[in-house]
Amino acid sequence: MTATISLPTTAEAADRAFSSSSLRLSLAPADPAPALLDGAWWPRSRDLMLELPSLTAVLDRLWGRITRVVVNPTHWPVVPREVPVAGHVVKVGWFLAEQDPHELLLLSYRMGRWNLLVVPPRTTPASAAWLMAAASDPLGTSTASRLMHEAARLRAVPETDRAGEAVWDSEGGHAARDPAARPWGPTVTAAMPNRPMRR
Repeated sequence: MTATISLPTTAEAADRAFSSSSLRLSLAPADPAPALLDGAWWPRSRDLMLELPSLTAVLDRLWGRITRVVVNPTHWPVVPREVPVAGHVVKVGWFLAEQDPHELLLLSYRMGRWNLLVVPPRTTPASAAWLMAAASDPLGTSTASRLMHEAARLRAVPETDRAGEAVWDSEGGHAARDPAARPWGPTVTAAMPNRPMRR
């Protein structure tokens, strides 16, 4: 299941510094054979104090109360020890070598653990959509870092193609250089008689 979950807007929520009322979250369907990732989260900033409350509030309802979150501090400038969330506190920990830098680990005391790809906040919508779909694939076998690498490669391909086409066109274009673009014989344009369509 790939979905964007919208949170209800209230006057209190509008007063907070949160820039939008929708949570950008994509979750894999529940499956007996677990994939490496359980989905993807696209936060709007790298501020865990600001971003985690809305994520864990939604996941509390779906997966049971989230009690602990683990991150790699590589992409998070500040890692708070605790984050208050809807009447309880979520403890935040970090590992540098053991935790994928593009992944968020969520733990629920009674329900288990989940791994979410963290889509960087400034990612383009097209790239983010691809990442969220790939991370939510129940048959997925890629790590968060491998998906980020693949997304970067996919973004680079069109840029390389455009640069190559510009050089190609400046040297005479497709017709001048590509033998397949040139007709093998003289070009003949003829009017074809109308034929009845076969059924």
